[in-house]
Amino acid sequence: MNTELTMDKLVSLCKRRGIIFPGSEIYGGLAGTWDYGPVGVEMKNNIKAAWWKMFVHDRSDMHGIDSAILMNPKVWEASGHVSGFTDPMVDCKNCKNRFRADHLDEGKYGEVKIIDGKKSCPVCGSTELTEPRLFNMMFRTYIGPVQDTESLVYLRPENAQGMFVDFKNVLDTMHPKLPFGIAQIGRVFRNEVTPGDFVFRVREFDLMEFEYFIDPKNWEELFEMWMKEIYKWLAFLGLDKEKIYNHEIPDGERAHYSKRTIDIEYQFPFGMKELCAIAYRTDYDLKCHIEKSGKDLTYFDEKASERLVPHVLEPTFGLDRALLASLVESYKEEQLENGETRIVLKLPPKISAYKTAVFPLVSNKEDIVNKATEVYKMLKPHFNTIFDDNGNIGKRYRRQDEIGTPFCITIDYDTLEKGDVTVRDRDTMKQERIKIEELADYIKTKI
Repeated sequence: MNTELTMDKLVSLCKRRGIIFPGSEIYGGLAGTWDYGPVGVEMKNNIKAAWWKMFVHDRSDMHGIDSAILMNPKVWEASGHVSGFTDPMVDCKNCKNRFRADHLDEGKYGEVKIIDGKKSCPVCGSTELTEPRLFNMMFRTYIGPVQDTESLVYLRPENAQGMFVDFKNVLDTMHPKLPFGIAQIGRVFRNEVTPGDFVFRVREFDLMEFEYFIDPKNWEELFEMWMKEIYKWLAFLGLDKEKIYNHEIPDGERAHYSKRTIDIEYQFPFGMKELCAIAYRTDYDLKCHIEKSGKDLTYFDEKASERLVPHVLEPTFGLDRALLASLVESYKEEQLENGETRIVLKLPPKISAYKTAVFPLVSNKEDIVNKATEVYKMLKPHFNTIFDDNGNIGKRYRRQDEIGTPFCITIDYDTLEKGDVTVRDRDTMKQERIKIEELADYIKTKI
């Protein structure tokens, strides 16, 4: 059954099944904020853990850190964020709406007409628009009781600078050899004027990224190596290669620090948009921090007996976007033999919030409920498992399908006599009987 997925359908499913809720909903919400529910936070944590395993634990050239969100504001002055982390904004003097100038020109807010040589507001139609003005996207806050320039700090808009300012500490404590990386997963904040497309563009989100420090002589070879590694990650997320596009950012459009950048884009229901990226940042950041801090952030190459400022390759991944892409890819609507339609998330099992759901066939028979509880407790140490005795079996299957649980296990009257259970596969809906003592190993081989 080929049914086009709309964002309205996905947002509805996410709220209905405890994946993602609107932020501050009981007070009318707050634009650009979303809360991850009991199911969504498990999915999100599974993606984080898998990323950390793939890019940190499974490698011998990567070291992880967790730097502070608040940093000395001189960090952001040195990196160029205070002066350069800006978007051009246009205001309508009539209706007071504010628009990103580039999005206004692209028609993302609606039709823009040209009247007497002037652009019109897509909301009210007025031609009384301001000239584009630069708007810094960093959130400001203050340390201490007095709000003045001396106490001004910023909420970080990226993780990268934490890894650059800790570069010397990692060198001194871990003694890595080039090439090596410093990795981090953390919350970042951007004062987006026009957040939208569900959790795709929000004001606070999690980034998974690392700075890979290299000798610049072979940066192109390493750049291609990391491209291959990124595609292994996209395969883990279960994404269709046909929906992925490499957008080579041309000269003049790259960030000021980048010599080469590729945005890896995915076909979301709202268009082909950036999912992750890789940039060759050269030695820009370390040189800036050397100049502004006065500290020695060089690397001593023992073989060449010389010091150098390492260059950097930076693969960066949005955690929220990774989950959103997996949800989009896995969402299916299937016509059943009885004429009903089932919604199912065919997520990779390692991303699914729960690997198994345990059902007692009936909830009013104490011996069946007790046996189901026993099976639930047996499986719980092996993988995240949920117990569900609410409603009939059919409704329980539908609930678990909609959150992507790979296997549903039903304890029935035969279980009490024969010691086996019914295991139902999410994707095929086929069922088979498995002995309780073999159940954990059976599930492990499947996931």
